[in-house]
Amino acid sequence: MASTGVPSLDSLLGGDGYPDRSTILVVGPPGIGKEALGYWFTHSGLVQNDFCLYLTRLSSREVLQDVKAFNVDLTQRVPFWFSSDGGQVKFDVGDLSGLSFNLKDILKKNSTRRIRVVTDVLSSLLMLNQPDTIYKFLTQLFSDVKQYECVVVATIEEGMHPPNVLAAMQQLFDGVVELKLYEEGLRVLPLLRIRKMRGVTPQVGYYNFAFSKNGMELNAYAR
Repeated sequence: MASTGVPSLDSLLGGDGYPDRSTILVVGPPGIGKEALGYWFTHSGLVQNDFCLYLTRLSSREVLQDVKAFNVDLTQRVPFWFSSDGGQVKFDVGDLSGLSFNLKDILKKNSTRRIRVVTDVLSSLLMLNQPDTIYKFLTQLFSDVKQYECVVVATIEEGMHPPNVLAAMQQLFDGVVELKLYEEGLRVLPLLRIRKMRGVTPQVGYYNFAFSKNGMELNAYAR
């Protein structure tokens, strides 16, 4: 198991976090804070001396600016950056073969350590390629990744893709964490649900979440 970096989320998942050798999809609308789950997961891995790769459509500088809003420090212990600018490897959203080659090469070179991969590029890939192309690409990539002691956490933008495409992506991943906003009168409540998780009993309930200086706080939601 690999700690999510959020104690209350670890507890919700049975106490230890995401399953080993798993792929996790975080679904939610823009601006809800789903990227923060990737920040905390990365930070948790760096503290434990895991090899952490952050794959982003943004520049590493832009990610580091956003990280500060969630009280996460990725400057003392740093991930391996695979980014549009400022990283060790340059990410080109239009080059699937290059992405696959570089990822597998980096993972192979660090195969003696536990590996964590966090990425925000999935929606971008789906916008620039046919969904079946990305489905086949991810199927092969996940097969290669699971040869190592590795956990992948990816985010996807809700509302950018047709329902059947989003359902196909959720089917492909081992776990799906859903974030959503629920309007209750004049209140807007941020909610979290574990839609599925390998090795975890299915859960149908939502949880209120809030960001604090200590990370994310989760509480059972009851109407």
